[in-house]
This record gives sequence, structure tokens and C-alpha cells, in this order.
Amino acid sequence: MAANPDLLLRYPTIADLAARAKKRIPFFAWEYLASGTGAEHGVSRNLDAFANITMTPQFMRGEFEPNFATTLFGRQYSAPFGIAPVGLTGLMWPGAEWILAEAANRARIPFSLSTVATETPETVGARAGDMGWFQLYPPRDPAVRKDLLQRASAAGFTTLLVTADVPAASQRERQKRAEVSVPPRRTLKTYARAAMCPTWGLATLQHGLPSFRMLEPYADGNSMQQISGFVSKNFGGTLSWEYLQAVRQEWPGEILVKGVLDVHDARRAVAEGMDGIVVSNHGARQLDSAPASISVLPEIAAAVGDQTTIVLDSGVRGGLDICRALALGADFVLLGRPFIFAVAALGEQGGDHLIELLRADLHSCMANLGCETLAELASRINPA
Repeated sequence: MAANPDLLLRYPTIADLAARAKKRIPFFAWEYLASGTGAEHGVSRNLDAFANITMTPQFMRGEFEPNFATTLFGRQYSAPFGIAPVGLTGLMWPGAEWILAEAANRARIPFSLSTVATETPETVGARAGDMGWFQLYPPRDPAVRKDLLQRASAAGFTTLLVTADVPAASQRERQKRAEVSVPPRRTLKTYARAAMCPTWGLATLQHGLPSFRMLEPYADGNSMQQISGFVSKNFGGTLSWEYLQAVRQEWPGEILVKGVLDVHDARRAVAEGMDGIVVSNHGARQLDSAPASISVLPEIAAAVGDQTTIVLDSGVRGGLDICRALALGADFVLLGRPFIFAVAALGEQGGDHLIELLRADLHSCMANLGCETLAELASRINPA
């Protein structure tokens, strides 16, 4: 799908998309998407840490064209960024997974499907083509794990992200104050808030109420409440290095451990034969005191960057942030909330618009830094 020049003028930044999204989706959906945990210092820490990184350009380079095509695990991607997994996506915009999977396939960047997404691997896989990654929340039952992995692989997903940084549910106090619940409470307040967003409401009626559809075969009943109860009882707190070795035996593609912030964990992942790590603090949704992902990236990259693939996630808000992450040692970057902002703001055009926005921003930043290749970015970083 070609970029819409009018949209690029009206919504030139992720902040613009977020502002429009906030007006188009119900209060409870916005709070679920935008919130962190605790006092939310971690959310601002992620953004501030990026903002404090400066890069010095080199000029008089003559004519050149920035090239940011990327090879990862032997696959060609058109850019060094992809779409991170987001849970309960359909609450923010019905069919968001389908929209983003199709946009990713057109643009040739990865789309990551969460275990707790609102669509299934079987319906998303064909839309993502060979651009599909799958994120596993580790289930307690080995039979459920094996079946989930078999379904994802059969649907064409190539790369597995095993989430390590959710050993327990976080408090997410802001969501509690906003009366966010799964499933949403059926109260007059909830209905009134939904009624204030007629476009979202109509889309939800057409697509169906959000549910953890991927997990329906395993739960005792298919209501949202029953499936949510299944998730609470059967996920979390079980991941170990031994568990990862079992996953290694059951998954035919690459495996990345998602949620690494500690050098020791990074080294152990390499020693255990994992194919990569995702340096991430889960968008500051789990532990409010966790460091910003970008702040620990240099130390981790120094320790294992020459031995494994490093992906950076959490706090990325534009092409310049992508440059910063790559310059500090990441091989690739994932964005989660921004893509949901985009779809909530623009519907079916949201994924294509944000991909084009990020590509244009990345191109501009590399040109202004005097970098023809991604490898040159490291030389532009200023010491802390």
C-alpha cells in the first residue's frame, strides 16, 4: 500500500498518532495501552534515556544514499525494525493483528504475534507471510506449550521470542484506578465510555468482542472470563534455563530470550545456545525500578554482541531512537505501543503509515548524521 502524503503531513510523529488514538478509543482501552506500573517512573525513564543520547554528525560526505536493509538469521528485511508483540491487541482496535501483519508483509519487516493476542496463528500467519515472529508466554503445561509451538510453526512463523520478564503479574495501579479488567466490566460506565467512541464501537461489533482466541482450545470454556482464569492459573513463574532447553527441542527456528536486562542473563543465554536476546523492560509495565533498556544495552553489547543477535525493545519513539539503539550495539529494534497507536488512530492505514514514517525518519537521520550504512552509526555516538 502506497504511503498517503496527506497522512504524513497530518500525523508526522508517533506523538501525533497517540493523541488521535486517545480520542478514538474508549478510556479503558487507552489506559490499558498507555499505562506502565507503579508510579510510572519507568515509562518516563525509557523515553528520557533515549532523549539524553546525543550523536554528532559528520558533513562533507558528498552524495550518498542511506541503506538500511538488514539481514537477520539469514532473512532479508527492508529496515532494521519490526513490530513487537502486544497482548489483548483487539481491545485497542478490532483486527489490529491482521492489519499489522499485512502491513509488515508488504513492507518486509517482522510482525510479532503474542500468545495473549486476540487472533490466532492460523489466521495471522498467512497475512504475515514469511515475516511472522511468535512470542511465547511460557505455559506450565508442557502439552500446551508444545501445541502452541506446533501451531505457530505450521502457520509459518519463523522466529520465537520467549518472554522472560513476566515471572508474576505486576500491579499496574493506573489500570486499577481506570477500572481496567479482563474481560472488561459490563457496567453503565463501561458502556457509556464505549458509546463515546462510535467508530471503535462499530468496528468491535463487526469484528466481535476481543478474546484470547489462541488459548480457547485449552481453556475450560470459551468465554473471556474463563480464558482469563486459565491464563492466570497456567502462565507465569515457571521459566528456567531447563525450560528453555525443552523449548529448544520443540521449536525448529531461531529462539530469542525477551526481557534481558542483566549481563549475566545475556551471557547465560549465549551459553545455553539461544540464538539471540531482546534487551527489554517490557515497556516499563512490570517493575517500575527497572533500568531503561537503552541504558543497559552498551554493557550487554560489549559482553555478548560479537556472539549473538541483540534486539532492543521499550521506549523507541522514532527513527532517531532506532539510530541510537543500533549505534549502541543493537542489531535490530522492535516497537510495540507506537504501532497500536497508529492502528487505533488510523485503522487499516495505520500500520503502513507508521512504517513509512519510520523509514522516512530513519533515512533523514542517517543522511543528517552522514551515515551511508547502519554500521557507521556507532562512530557518531557521543560519550555519556
